[in-house]
Amino acid sequence: MEAIKEYKGDFTVIWKPKLCTHAGICVKTLPQVYKPKATPWVNCDNASVDELKRQIDNCPSKALSYRES
Repeated sequence: MEAIKEYKGDFTVIWKPKLCTHAGICVKTLPQVYKPKATPWVNCDNASVDELKRQIDNCPSKALSYRES
């Protein structure tokens, strides 16, 4: 079974670790949201929904997706 992590706020970020190539685009684009050394490493309340959608749509591995809560 594939591990899927969900990070919820006003907007839900979904991460599929097995697909992630760790390109780092998420961290470089929205460092206030993605903090790999923090727990949880995603805080979707630290950016607007439009910023999150734009960044997630540019994820090269498609490991990140979203669902509007």
